[in-house]
Amino acid sequence: MVPFIGLTGGIGAGKSTALAALERLGAAVLSTDPLVWELYDSPDVRDAVIARLGPSAAPDGVVDRAAVADRAFATVEDRSWLEGLLWPQVGARIMAWREALDLRSAPPRAAAVEVPLLFEAGMEAAFDATIAVLAEEDLRAARASARGHRALAARSARQLSQREKAARATHVVTNDGSVEQLEAELSAVLDMLTE
Repeated sequence: MVPFIGLTGGIGAGKSTALAALERLGAAVLSTDPLVWELYDSPDVRDAVIARLGPSAAPDGVVDRAAVADRAFATVEDRSWLEGLLWPQVGARIMAWREALDLRSAPPRAAAVEVPLLFEAGMEAAFDATIAVLAEEDLRAARASARGHRALAARSARQLSQREKAARATHVVTNDGSVEQLEAELSAVLDMLTE
């Protein structure tokens, strides 16, 4: 049985770096961010966003993800509405991807899905194990700033703290050092999960 892993962490912790490392270690990987972007391109989601947030959320019929995020993180009601619109569809796409992996003639070492709001969305039960990626706060802030994250404080405030994510996760890895160090930690986790 291929272990099904949910990967999470705070903004700037290095989830994408960890996901790439897991892929190098033989895992099939999926990031939910591109799934959300695809959903924003779908007519149903685009039309729902326009109906809720107004035409400025989708100039020329294309959803402005940054504008939607700014608006959604501004109020609990808009955030809950957006999560209710997107999370069930993201969950369905994750499960379809997982089912497709079962049809492969050569199974991967593991299947890992990067879900930034894994615990917040209540999706942890879908996975055999979860990994929380942690990093020192100043380093996280610097990484997030370098990537131009908007409304960082508001986004961080609606996520569980690193401590809470670590307490809920099956495994915890630290991403304060080199990529090689992170990969070594992840390799040890995969060894435990695939014994």
